[in-house]
Amino acid sequence: MQPELRTATTGMPGATQDFALQQHKVLRNTYMLLALTMIPTVIGAAVGVSTDFSFLRGYPVMGPLLMLAVMIGLLFSVSRFRNSSIGVLLLLVFTFIAGWWLGPMLQVALGFRNGPQLIGMAAGGTGVVFFTMATIATVSKKDFGFLGNFLFVGLILLIVASLANLFFQVPAASLAISAVGVLVFSLFLLYDVSRIVRGGETNYIMATMALYLDIYNLFISLLNILMALTGQRD
Repeated sequence: MQPELRTATTGMPGATQDFALQQHKVLRNTYMLLALTMIPTVIGAAVGVSTDFSFLRGYPVMGPLLMLAVMIGLLFSVSRFRNSSIGVLLLLVFTFIAGWWLGPMLQVALGFRNGPQLIGMAAGGTGVVFFTMATIATVSKKDFGFLGNFLFVGLILLIVASLANLFFQVPAASLAISAVGVLVFSLFLLYDVSRIVRGGETNYIMATMALYLDIYNLFISLLNILMALTGQRD
């Protein structure tokens, strides 16, 4: 809970109850919208698996950077319209494109003999981590806001390392980045749900976007690790 809200509700049971109800509503709407975002993500992923990404071979670095720019632009647009239904529509468009951009990775995964199992395990693992962290953040009375600075630094280092590995393409580095990604985005789920529960985020569109990005990147990290360690080639 933010300091000003904590001060305002001290000794005011009615105000405290109203605040709790408001945050419950934000959390409920966030989970409902988060579930909805999975639909365009799955549709986008299905389209991505059928897309010919051979054009990326000639631009192995520029392709990902261009897509990153497009997705960042959409994220800023979602933030700009976060208080209107346009924000919901833009978020769904973003999740469709994010699902489509999973195409190259899913194509690689499906090239393994146990590819469908690897994708299922990554999705299942992501779900388990999400529900575990969400439960801890909701049930626990602990404020996980102290993780903010650590996670911000970890995210910056992950981005820098990932961009560097686009040029060097070191398999061991990719595995290490994915392992750190699992840790960072798992803790981000704990941090972001805690923020919603404690009133740090009162806009359900922005809350959904934060949780979606955590889940999306956690899935990618888990799938990378599973492909590297347990992928079975024909």
